[in-house]
Amino acid sequence: MNKIEKVNKEYNEEKTFEEIKHIDEQGNEYWEARELQVALEYTEWRNFEKVIKKAVISAENSKNTDEVWLVEVNKPIITGRGKEEYVKDYKLSRYICYLIVQNGDPRKKPIALGQKYFAIQTRKQELSEREYEELPETEKRFYQRKLTKQGNYSLQQVAKAAGVKNMDQFHNAGYKGLYNGETADDIFKRKGLRYREDILDNMSSDELAVNHFRIVQAKQKLQNENIKGELKAKEAHLEVGQKVRKAIVDMGGTMPEKLPTPKKSLKELEKEKTRLELESKGGVSNG
Repeated sequence: MNKIEKVNKEYNEEKTFEEIKHIDEQGNEYWEARELQVALEYTEWRNFEKVIKKAVISAENSKNTDEVWLVEVNKPIITGRGKEEYVKDYKLSRYICYLIVQNGDPRKKPIALGQKYFAIQTRKQELSEREYEELPETEKRFYQRKLTKQGNYSLQQVAKAAGVKNMDQFHNAGYKGLYNGETADDIFKRKGLRYREDILDNMSSDELAVNHFRIVQAKQKLQNENIKGELKAKEAHLEVGQKVRKAIVDMGGTMPEKLPTPKKSLKELEKEKTRLELESKGGVSNG
């Protein structure tokens, strides 16, 4: 096997982990545990599940973020007799996958490949403060938008567990606190957005960052104080928004409603980026 063939073989083997990656409706990437079990060549589910639980404990002890490490789901399978049954499965975050392979035996090729793949993917997603500051504003917005998506998803799971059913009202409580009484609809109108445009896609990186902070603090308050009931959860979110706003005042910062609205939404920028990539590959004419 020559050098080129060897490189291609390694690329195709690592590609397995990329091919089994999934993206949910919030734009978050995840891997299904039973698919990862096969890719890493674990023969017994019960043994692999022990590795997953060990990785979760390690994650909880090493990181303090709003990331959801895993979500338990029921996966339909077809038995040998053609009957549909449901088995337990997990949606695993990238970081949990990283910890799973780190705890494996690197002498086994699938484990070694997994360690390399998830180490690279994890590094790509984690920016240092210096690296972040060097990013252009557009890239900062994309980065902060991803954090708010992940944060909102996590917050909604906690709010749902607390008894919240009307998520629009719950989120509006947070906006009201932070934006001096403005609801999401009020923010939408003030920014002059078009029908169905997302207010978060039309925020600067600074405005997204302050909303992400509100989201994280609201989640922690619900959890730490074991808040139950829809009304109490909304009151808690309102209080968090108000306290974040007060902190901005105390530090002499700019109120979120005074921050400028970018000329282009992130959806528009994403479309432009895709179009330019296609044009560079000769997929779309310039005419």
